[in-house]
Amino acid sequence: MQKSKPVSYSRTTITELMIPSYANFGGKIHGGILLSLMDKVAYACASKHAGAYVVTVSVDGVNFLQPIEVGELLSLHASVNYVGRSSMVIGIRVVTENVKTGEQKHTNTSYFTMVAKDDNGKPTEVPMLILEDKNDVRRCLEAIKRKQLKEAYKDDFDNEKSLLHLNGEIHLLNNERVIQNITQ
Repeated sequence: MQKSKPVSYSRTTITELMIPSYANFGGKIHGGILLSLMDKVAYACASKHAGAYVVTVSVDGVNFLQPIEVGELLSLHASVNYVGRSSMVIGIRVVTENVKTGEQKHTNTSYFTMVAKDDNGKPTEVPMLILEDKNDVRRCLEAIKRKQLKEAYKDDFDNEKSLLHLNGEIHLLNNERVIQNITQ
């Protein structure tokens, strides 16, 4: 295994035509189709960097910013933004292009955390990441910050859950669109 690899080594783009069988009843591309394609490009990018089989362990920030239309070309641009010992954060930018007009639109940005596995299915060390320009540095720093915020949120939420008492918090439902139909 190489000790380090530059971001550019594993940068990956997949482009695919959006066809009618990918569409929902509203004529827009299913979110599930997009997630599957994002997982595919994340795998390609991460496995190239790791030189090993990888698995998806989490997905952060899947926001559907604009609908994707049948007939558009969808390009998924992936790069390794951060590496841990066996994990990698893969940043994915999704852009569509109308082939008739050339108009492009940014539809999604997401972050997949992938873990490299050895032949026995155990996590295995990945090469260090060589940051080649200011964008690579920015993306890496953002990944570190996202990781810190995610850990803090998990801790805060776990603490809140342990303090949650049904009778003491029931008032939170008063302004929500719910009907309490509890029989005991």
